[in-house]
Amino acid sequence: MPEARHTPTAPTRVQSLAAGESIDPHRHDDHQILYAGSGVLAITTGAGTWFAPGTRAIWVPAGTVHAHRAHGRLDLHMLGVPATENPLGLDAPTVLEVGPLLRELIRAYTRSPHDDSPARGRLRAVLLDELRASPQRPVHLPEPRDPRLVAVCDAVRRDPADGRTLAALGAEAGAGERTLSRLFRAEFGMSFPQWRTQLRLYHALRMLADGAAVTTVAHRCGWASTSAFIDVFRRTYGHTPGAHSGRVRSVHDGGPGARLPSRA
Repeated sequence: MPEARHTPTAPTRVQSLAAGESIDPHRHDDHQILYAGSGVLAITTGAGTWFAPGTRAIWVPAGTVHAHRAHGRLDLHMLGVPATENPLGLDAPTVLEVGPLLRELIRAYTRSPHDDSPARGRLRAVLLDELRASPQRPVHLPEPRDPRLVAVCDAVRRDPADGRTLAALGAEAGAGERTLSRLFRAEFGMSFPQWRTQLRLYHALRMLADGAAVTTVAHRCGWASTSAFIDVFRRTYGHTPGAHSGRVRSVHDGGPGARLPSRA
């Protein structure tokens, strides 16, 4: 990643980002929780990309160099947590499930960043309790290191609908299927089909955030049918892609929030 700026304190606030807007690589001395109230948030580090729609939040440990990118318009809720505290016990970026109660707690807490009242302290305590109980979700695209794995991953990234087998992709990259299968497990901790599904879901979220139709997304991201795409999406995110698009539209119809500088 490019040279990162250092902002010691991780801010607690809400920041609006336009579709396609990004925040350059930076690091904090604090931990940070990031939640997109609309659109899709992507966080990139040297180890890969984590992505989260409105039902997910991302935990970024203190000292992690990371960049943000908005897919669709974001109301980005940022919550700083002192490095002396680690309520989740996590030392790597992690995607967490956000239920209705946690969502409202994050929204309420980040909208009043300068309130130091006892009531807000109690709100923070409940918020952290809810975070501790939030399931972790593996919504992560790791960055490959081995050149053979890089070649295969780049080919699929260029065209998520590419349905070639790992053996066929390996023939083009100059590596055998068994070697590549081992590399996927060793570097990513997942199989090739699992990684490709993650990639396709990432592209699907980006396209839905841009307003693409569900049938178009299913076709361009490589699902055999629209119903197959809907099934995978529902099992991953808990709702259909149509419902996801409806949530994005309802947030956008409410009008954008106050614009803030693109810094975190």
